[in-house]
Amino acid sequence: QVQLVESGGGLVQAGGSLRLSCVASGDFFSLNAMGWYRQAPGKQRELVASISTGGRTNYAASVKGRFTVSRDNALHTMWLQMNNLNPNDTAVYYCNFIWSDRWGQGTQVTVSS
Repeated sequence: QVQLVESGGGLVQAGGSLRLSCVASGDFFSLNAMGWYRQAPGKQRELVASISTGGRTNYAASVKGRFTVSRDNALHTMWLQMNNLNPNDTAVYYCNFIWSDRWGQGTQVTVSS
């Protein structure tokens, strides 16, 4: 059974930074591409950043240049460094395998103006 646990969310002022982490259980973390998703109230969940097993990354246009996704396969951990946050970044953030449609609790990010 695979489990993913997100952490690092919180309340931050516009222009500030947060670093989210995602820790995976099991033996297959290094074999899977992963992504960070977010969902704001009344909006559909969207993919904001992804990273391949070898470290190639992609970003949504709205976060490119501000967010950085990274991973350490030995630690079974993925991070999302978020800089220059604005209120439009407010959402629940989830990590997941790219192929999966099962979701955990996520971590809340709230950006005040």
